[in-house]
Amino acid sequence: MPSGVRRYDPDRRQRIIDAAIRVVGAKGIAGLSHRSAAAEADVPLGSTTYHFETLDDLLVAALRQANESFARALADSAALADPDADLDRALARLLGEFLAADRSRVELEYELYLAALRRPALRPVASEWCEAMSAALAVRTDPVTARALVAVMDGIGLQVLLTDAPYDEAYAREVLGRVLRGAQAGPARA
Repeated sequence: MPSGVRRYDPDRRQRIIDAAIRVVGAKGIAGLSHRSAAAEADVPLGSTTYHFETLDDLLVAALRQANESFARALADSAALADPDADLDRALARLLGEFLAADRSRVELEYELYLAALRRPALRPVASEWCEAMSAALAVRTDPVTARALVAVMDGIGLQVLLTDAPYDEAYAREVLGRVLRGAQAGPARA
C-alpha cells in the first residue's frame, strides 16, 4: 500500500476501546495512555488520537462499554417482566452471578465507574448508568425505590470487591427485601 494512503478499518475504533479496557484491567487507569492503548490494539498512535482526542474521551467510551454487561443482564431478567416474580430474590441472584462471572471484569467496571470521582468527564456516563438501571427497575417499583435498589446493589458489590468477602446472597436478598418492603409501607413520616 502506498505511503500516505489510509487503509479502511471499520473496526479500529472498537479495537482501541477493547484495548483500553484490557490496559485498565491489567494496569489500572494510571496505566492507560493513548500510547498504551495503541500498542495493545496494534494500531498506530495517531489512530487513538484520531478516534479519541483526549484520554477522557477514551475512558468515556470504555466506561460506556463496560457498563453494558450488567445493564443487559438486568434488562434481560425475567423478574422485571413478571410482576409476580420475587424481585429481591431475582436481584440478589443476578448480583451474585455478576460478581461470580469474572471478578477482574467486575473490578474493571467499578474502577472505571469510580474514576468519575476524579475525572468529571466520566460523571455523565456514570449518571447515565445509574439512571438506566433505575429506569429498568422502576417497571417493578417506584422511581425512588428503584434508585435505592441500585445504591444497595452497588454498595454490596463494592463491599465484596474491597473486602474479599464471599458474596452472601441471603444477606443481599434480605437487604433488598427491606428496601422493597419499606417502599410498600409508604413514605416515612417526619
